[in-house]
Amino acid sequence: MVRVIGKNKWMLEAIAGGMILLAFAGLLANPKEISHAAREGIYLCLDVIIPTLFPFFVLSTMVIELGLAKYAGRVLERSMRPLFRLSGACSAAVVLGFLGGYPIGAATAISLYEKKLCSKTEAERLLAFCNNSGPAFILGAVGIGILGSSKAGWLLYLTHMAASVTVGMLFRFYKYKEKPWTVQPECDSKPIIFSEVFTDSVKTAFKSVFYICSFVIFFTVAVRLLFISGLLPAAASGIAMLFKAFGAEQKSVQDFLTGLIEITSGLWSLQDSPLAQLRGQMAMAAFMLGWAGFSVHCQVLSFIGQSGLSQRTYVSGKLLHGGISAAYTFLLFRYFGLEGQASQAIAEQVKTIARLNFWDTLSITLYTVLAIGIAATVFCRDCRRGARS
Repeated sequence: MVRVIGKNKWMLEAIAGGMILLAFAGLLANPKEISHAAREGIYLCLDVIIPTLFPFFVLSTMVIELGLAKYAGRVLERSMRPLFRLSGACSAAVVLGFLGGYPIGAATAISLYEKKLCSKTEAERLLAFCNNSGPAFILGAVGIGILGSSKAGWLLYLTHMAASVTVGMLFRFYKYKEKPWTVQPECDSKPIIFSEVFTDSVKTAFKSVFYICSFVIFFTVAVRLLFISGLLPAAASGIAMLFKAFGAEQKSVQDFLTGLIEITSGLWSLQDSPLAQLRGQMAMAAFMLGWAGFSVHCQVLSFIGQSGLSQRTYVSGKLLHGGISAAYTFLLFRYFGLEGQASQAIAEQVKTIARLNFWDTLSITLYTVLAIGIAATVFCRDCRRGARS
């Protein structure tokens, strides 16, 4: 059936036109609910997206434009090559991807490719694993705000990072026979003027954040429209019936489908889950964080644009990231002591809110990334010594 629709362009256009007309009808029939969903999307952009992403977009652009990625590459070359089969300059996308949140890592990887600081294959490897959620969102919003436990946030963050590194190590075999990329010296390089670089970085960051906010608002409205129309509950009910033998429930399937479309709405739907199902719900949250949702994917695809980079590498990498994150979380759940009473979780939440802030999590992440780099360097040296002996 898919092949028939693909060959007949008029059928595809008819289906798309019908869906658009139904969406129009839903908007006109439910103006209050849709306007409320749009306001929620705008508030999310003002409270979370702009304050957290805009500064990182400015910094990531300046890192590349000022040539700082080259200097960082010289330091981290020995770690990036054996772990991910990437040049040292690609470390800028990896570090910023861990610190900045979606889609800072992907945008940095594309900028590195456009500036000819990495090859096409290296950029596609980066897209597979460097587009990650930031520490403030996982530790604060998800761990404390949704799951009511800082331990849950730390478990999700550590498994999220570990899964990202795992995907990066798997994708080092992507086009393995291709020769390593060496940065070509610029013969007619222009002098760098800091004021111009800063101004251009702010303009580029504003444009990028505007695109991201547009997607967030659109998908927030789209999810609400799917609920109002009954399509999402009906799909969840059908899938739950098919997998009833495996213990699937309609609410869990509905939460999962919501997270596939828009990550924030999917994660918030887990807030009212019973404590007895916490292990499964945390695994589901880990998958949502790794997969990131169609909303984030559209943001990344808007950056890829006409760059010529493979979209399949990015999508397959995010799918792997979600699956590996869920597996790590499910296996390590028992070691974080999350099976206590709800009252203990609430008490822990109050204490953690008083102590935890963005700068604490940012500092901890910097130390974690530095520790990973040092450990990787030592590991590579040991491997080389063993090979020589």
